[in-house]
Amino acid sequence: MTLTALAPLTRPARLRPGARVAVVAPSGPVPGERLDAGLEILRGWDLEPVVMPHVREQHPHLWYLSATDHDRARDLTEAWCDPTVSAVICARGGYGAQRMADLIDWAAIRAAGPKVFVGYSDVTALHEAFAVRMGLATLHGPMVGAVTFLKDLATQESLRATLFAPESVRTLGLDTARTMAPGRARGITLGGCVSLLAADLGTPAARPSARGGLLLIEDVGEEDYRLDRILTQLLRSGWLDGVAGIALGSWAECGPYEQVRAVLLDRLGGLGVPVIEELGFGHCESTLTMPLGVGAVLDAEARTLTLDEPALC
Repeated sequence: MTLTALAPLTRPARLRPGARVAVVAPSGPVPGERLDAGLEILRGWDLEPVVMPHVREQHPHLWYLSATDHDRARDLTEAWCDPTVSAVICARGGYGAQRMADLIDWAAIRAAGPKVFVGYSDVTALHEAFAVRMGLATLHGPMVGAVTFLKDLATQESLRATLFAPESVRTLGLDTARTMAPGRARGITLGGCVSLLAADLGTPAARPSARGGLLLIEDVGEEDYRLDRILTQLLRSGWLDGVAGIALGSWAECGPYEQVRAVLLDRLGGLGVPVIEELGFGHCESTLTMPLGVGAVLDAEARTLTLDEPALC
């Protein structure tokens, strides 16, 4: 099979003051006080948050899920199909998005049309689903109940600017960024938690390849040898064949960074593409909102990712 390069996805419209945004919990349960604090931040941006019915619930038998798979999928479907809702923002990550991804009514989602979708971590499974099943560009960004979103003003501002004034955040990268492998490449952004990307391989609607893509990856709580296994799986499957460039985010709770870096360099350094490390996204204390599904240029010498056009229309 010949794999074609990625193409830009449909960009949803930016938000306007007064927009209604639905909050869903596709993965783990959300501490109520954190959710309430995040909702107040959204209201301070002149948004009207709508908390879907099962967000504050917990699965009756599995402590790590916010509600049953069907209820979580129903919340997302109903939020998306509400014509008064302009965006859907996840409450937190954890685990569970994979379990409900195939229960979403994708025909209804496609019929409802493009909207803003925001989340990261476990939500990587849904970013991939929206890309493959709907052709929609999404935002790898902070979630309403995430501690970083609640405490870090730079994280809040990155998301707010992307939502309301996306033309103001076309060049992305924090001062922490460093060149791991030199070069400059153009491609389509994709990515998220690398363990979720590997777990998606072989599933019915999985993206067949990262060919032509600028891969943005990070993770949390994966020791160096497990990261080695994950990256090796992506390499052996051919999923990384033809990738144009790679940007690395945070590796929180993955062990000493120099050990993690050695794995990343060993597994990715031989691809012959530009690689930037510590670009500033993911499970870090201050995180950038990264658009997925848009054209961009990755410049390893400048240590930046520059979007061809704003993340939102």
